[in-house]
Amino acid sequence: MSTAPSPATDEAPQPAAPASSPGRRATLRPLVLRLHFYAGLLVAPFLLVAALTGFLYAGSFQAEKFVYADELTVSAVGDRKLPISEQVAAAREAHPEGTVSAVRPSPVSDATTRVLLSGVEGVDPDHTLAVFVDPYTGKVRGALEQYGSTGALPLRTWIDELHRDLHLGETGRLYSELAASWLGVIALGGLVLWFSRRGALRRLRGTSGRRRTLGLHGTLGAWAAAGFLFLSATGLTWSTYAGANIDELRTSLGQATPSVTAAAGGEHGGHGASSSAGDAEHGVGLDKVLAAARAEGLGDPVEIVPPADASSAYVVKQVQRSWPEKQDSAAVDPTTGEVTDVLRFADYPVLAKLTRWGIDLHTGSLFGLVNQIALMLLALSLVLLIVWGYRMWWQRGRGSAFGRPIPRGAWQQVPPQILLPCAAAVAVLGYFVPLLGIPLAAFIAVDVVLGEIAHRRGARTRTSGADAR
Repeated sequence: MSTAPSPATDEAPQPAAPASSPGRRATLRPLVLRLHFYAGLLVAPFLLVAALTGFLYAGSFQAEKFVYADELTVSAVGDRKLPISEQVAAAREAHPEGTVSAVRPSPVSDATTRVLLSGVEGVDPDHTLAVFVDPYTGKVRGALEQYGSTGALPLRTWIDELHRDLHLGETGRLYSELAASWLGVIALGGLVLWFSRRGALRRLRGTSGRRRTLGLHGTLGAWAAAGFLFLSATGLTWSTYAGANIDELRTSLGQATPSVTAAAGGEHGGHGASSSAGDAEHGVGLDKVLAAARAEGLGDPVEIVPPADASSAYVVKQVQRSWPEKQDSAAVDPTTGEVTDVLRFADYPVLAKLTRWGIDLHTGSLFGLVNQIALMLLALSLVLLIVWGYRMWWQRGRGSAFGRPIPRGAWQQVPPQILLPCAAAVAVLGYFVPLLGIPLAAFIAVDVVLGEIAHRRGARTRTSGADAR
């Protein structure tokens, strides 16, 4: 819930209650308090960056519509759209470089068609050059670098990469995975602390100082906790290490995301499907391929992917990420124009659907503007919690440069029958989410060493005092 020092109390941990005591669950509170405090204290800077960049990304969808309005929209809506093949020919005449990797026909009356070119000099190899064509006149309205399945243009791409890896490549992705790994743990810890206070934190009127900050922090954190848990879980699905473990688990359970079979069908599959290098027209051509996909119920928006080689088929796939999602796809033989395979989103495995919906909700695509506003509010909530958390840490120290830490020894109060299962669960979670497990193990090791040093110093001090007497 919180992302900085804990909404804790100033009291030291109390002696453990007997195993039969009705307050047995309270023995976990000091341990959760210490974890929440230090996790928030150390991870908060990473979460602050993630929150601020996430706020910008959520707003970039709407900003993109204004910044690139000339490229995205037509100057005047005509009576009839040109065939897709003519629109692609107009794009290739203006931009003969590279090869056509996909075509996104105009999805609505006032939108342009995108012809995507790969292998263009000066364009990132992982990106494409999107050429925007007026579907009524064939006029090219501009060309911009595009990234990802959502068709992010330069502004959103830059913010996306800032949020994902700080423009540092694979190394930078460790920051976002660390933030996602710990956000859920901190949120759960904050919820435990909030409800363990039995409503004491809910009385804000008439309070001041640290108690008021604590109440604000706890109240906002409790309301936003579900959103933080969601962002943590979905953020991990495409992270580097935890994401790979999640993909492996889904595959082992038969829940991987399926794909349409793109091999050309029939004994003549591939024959007569060749074309000039870089062209999108193979065999029967784009117009017949699109018509075949339409006959299978694939409505706009769609993306047409030309055959990868002489033995492959066209793939037409729906690319709508807003609700209701359109994710059906079809393979079309380039020699006959017949549909050889169809994959319906309704037939996806349950976990594949949940992953798709989770990612699209996380990125702000699923419910459009409402989704994006909700994400921006969550990001602002996270920023406020961090600020209030650090303020509480400072107030805890009564104005000193650093707040007082939470006392050690909390784990000793937890009965073995609770501590051991919790430790096992944390170990398993840490294995699958390494940027949670490794920092947690390092913190425990450092804490044990520091505790031992403090214990020995105390023992020497007591011995010196006894000798002096």
